[in-house]
Parts: sequence; C-alpha cells; structure tokens
Amino acid sequence: MIHLVHAVVSLGMLVVVPLGLTLLPTRTTSTRWWFAFAVPGVVSLWLPRGAVSITLASVYFVGTLVLITLAARHFLRHKTIRPREIALYTALGTPAIAGLALVAERSSYELFGFSLTVLSLTVAHFHFAGFSAALIAYLVGDVPTPVTTAAAISVPLGTGVVLLGFFLGDPVELAGAAVLTAGMWLVGWNLWRRSQQADRTTAVLLVVSASVLVVTMLLALSWALGHVVDTPYLPLGWMVGTHGVANAVGFALCGVLAWRRLLEGVR
Repeated sequence: MIHLVHAVVSLGMLVVVPLGLTLLPTRTTSTRWWFAFAVPGVVSLWLPRGAVSITLASVYFVGTLVLITLAARHFLRHKTIRPREIALYTALGTPAIAGLALVAERSSYELFGFSLTVLSLTVAHFHFAGFSAALIAYLVGDVPTPVTTAAAISVPLGTGVVLLGFFLGDPVELAGAAVLTAGMWLVGWNLWRRSQQADRTTAVLLVVSASVLVVTMLLALSWALGHVVDTPYLPLGWMVGTHGVANAVGFALCGVLAWRRLLEGVR
C-alpha cells in the first residue's frame, strides 16, 4: 500500500501541482522553479527514512512555503477575500501541510501523535483534497453563481474541518467529510455543465473528472461514517486503491488537463 501512496504523491508533486500553478493568477512566467523543490521531494519518498530523505523532504517543504508567499502577494495586491479567493489561498496553502507531514514522516517522528501511516496519507490528502480540489473550486468560480460560490466556500471549509477532525475526533472529521463531499459534488456539477460546451477531448476529461467524484466522495463519507457508527467501510488499502487513485488520476489530473485546454482555447 505504501508504494501506491508514494506513486500517487509523486504524481501530485511532479504533474498535478505544476500544471495547476499554470492555471492560477499567481503564476510566474515559468513553473520550472517548482521542480527544483518537487524532484527532491519525490526522491525522498522512495529512499529509506534517514538523514538524506529528511534533507530532501525539507527542500520540498521550503518549496511549499513559496506557494504561501504567492498567496500573500496576491492578497496584498488585491486586498480582498471573496469566496473564490478563499479557494485560491487554500490551494496555495495546503501543500505546506503536506510538506510538513512529509518531513515528519521521513524523520520517523509521529508529529502530534499521528502514526507514520497517517502522516503518509496526510501528504497525499493535502495534495489532492487540499491543492487540487481547492484549485478546481477556484477555477469553476470564474462565472459567479450561487452554486460556484457555494463550491468555493464548502471545499476549503470541508478540508479545514477534516483537518480539525484529526485533532478533535471522528465526529468532527465526519462533519468535514460531509461538507467537503457537498462541495466536491457542486464542483463536479459545474465540470459536467462545462463539458456541454467544450470540444470532444476536453469534454471527456471534464466528464471523467466530474464523474469519479460521485463514487470517490461516497467512499470518503462511508469511511468517515464507519468510524463514528457501526457501518461498513472499505479497508485502508482498498481506500487508497479506489478513492485515492481515482481522485488523483480521474479527478485531479483529468481536471487540470481539461482546464488547460479550456484556457488555451480562450487565449
């Protein structure tokens, strides 16, 4: 299972995040700088825990802090926090949580008492439920409607409440999962509507990105619910192989590829 988690995280670091950065208003003329941080981070995943992997993971963590400075620069320039900006700042801030968890996990340090397995999953979670979900919630908000506004608010809110649930207990995590699921389904609905006016390839990518959310978020809800009441849920390994992989490839990767095509068409 851990190798599958590492593969999913590597996809996030090397493909989804740099592609996503090109879609944001904080983008620079090139995202090649990101790979100076991401490549060491990926290498750290596949090395044994120890001094080398800790150092490489720390380099990646510094790169995630650069994203926070981009968010701060954007805020200082525009001095506004509308729902869409909340999603933008969430996308740029959550990789730092993943980076911190990566450093702790590579150090064999159970940060805040969390097991190394939980820390590994946190790295994955905040690249996809954090960066990717908030990124696409931001992007669908380019046409302000009550639905896109609700998505831009509920995705960051759900992600934040899930994070609080790590500390406050399973019921809080369940509440966060419910809010996040609602937000993701709103995002999926907007992606599906976009597909109606897109070219065939873009439409397929949008439909795949939207469709996988129906199943993957039900799995997330069943997992969270099963830790509060006696209901069935998939074992952890199966959750990684279904919920995790489908969200990483089906939702996040297909989503950012579709948006690149949409924006290229606009330009």
